[in-house]
Amino acid sequence: MHFVDLGAAPASNAYLSPEDLNRPEQWFPLRVLVCTQCWLVQTEDFARHDELFDSDYAYFSSYSQSWLRHAQAYVQEVVDRFRLGPQSKVIEVAANDGYLLQYVRARDIPCLGIEPTASTAAAARTKGIEVDESFFGRDCARRLLEEGHASDLMVANNVLAHVPDINDFVAGFACLLKPHGVATFEFPHLMRLVERAQFDTVYHEHFSYLSLSTVTRCFARNGLEVFDVDELSTHGGSLRAYAQRLDCSGRRRESAVDALLEREERAGMQTTAYYASFQARAERIKNDLLTFLLRARYDGKLVAAYGAAAKGNTLLNFAGVRADLVEFVVDRNPAKQDRFMPGSRIPIVPEERLSQARPDYLLLLPWNLRAELEAQLEYIGQWGARFVTAVPSLEIWP
Repeated sequence: MHFVDLGAAPASNAYLSPEDLNRPEQWFPLRVLVCTQCWLVQTEDFARHDELFDSDYAYFSSYSQSWLRHAQAYVQEVVDRFRLGPQSKVIEVAANDGYLLQYVRARDIPCLGIEPTASTAAAARTKGIEVDESFFGRDCARRLLEEGHASDLMVANNVLAHVPDINDFVAGFACLLKPHGVATFEFPHLMRLVERAQFDTVYHEHFSYLSLSTVTRCFARNGLEVFDVDELSTHGGSLRAYAQRLDCSGRRRESAVDALLEREERAGMQTTAYYASFQARAERIKNDLLTFLLRARYDGKLVAAYGAAAKGNTLLNFAGVRADLVEFVVDRNPAKQDRFMPGSRIPIVPEERLSQARPDYLLLLPWNLRAELEAQLEYIGQWGARFVTAVPSLEIWP
């Protein structure tokens, strides 16, 4: 069943160098379908994962202070809840630049990061974190098990949706966990994505969009059992699922699991009607943004954007926005600066450019970080600039 068709887009984190501007870009159809048997919502695959997560990968988790606080609080919570200590072993899959494992290491708990992108793996190693530079799955798990890396806790934050073979990926956790080990998975909640029309979280790094009911079935098929779940505010509304090995079930299933499964069923997530209007809502957001940008241009106003985020690339490319409507995008990550947004080819610049150019409007592309960015960028009010977000509906303030 059709869910949403966003036309075509390049890989969401394939930022362009000045030299790349003289070469053609590779664009892929960006269509998402719903399986009416298992209700997995999945991107129609055209790009391979090794093309998306290459050695020049430019997403570094540590540039978000709110995300660092989230990671630190998580480590405190799981260390206390599962009584982790120097005798334990923690593995994070998709460890990125060590944003989370740095807090594990600070507690003298042995840890290992699994991270396939060379750029972020190198950054993690500068923090003293051991990194296995691999894509995770059954084969990787078996190798690590033979090397003595059986784990008390495995962490997978915002990666479950990024894997092309979700069954192989999940089975690796069942293999590498100790008999009474725990794995936690954080992922954007499909219910929130649909409720809030968050179509810009659809991009080529995401192969699937997940409900708790789909995750529960997938885990059970591959040797894991969900025993608890937290609802989080991160990334516009996420879930943290706690899982244990199905063959060593020692923890009782918390009531939160059944309560959320029931809410998903009541919402109609296993019916075709639930997904039917999403395309029209995405198009309305696109049209409202374009109307605003065109009006601003006619009025002689300068619009800039903040955050060279993957979701921003989806929004800009779906709307057909180019540098004539959004002059530049500010980002604090040096790996993105002096490059260009994929598809739209809008230049990415350091934050100092804001004070120099003094735009009239600043479009916040990572709307999930709105509170953090509003506080960080409060100074744009000195020249009367206003903030703008497009999702879930166009909003201009103050």
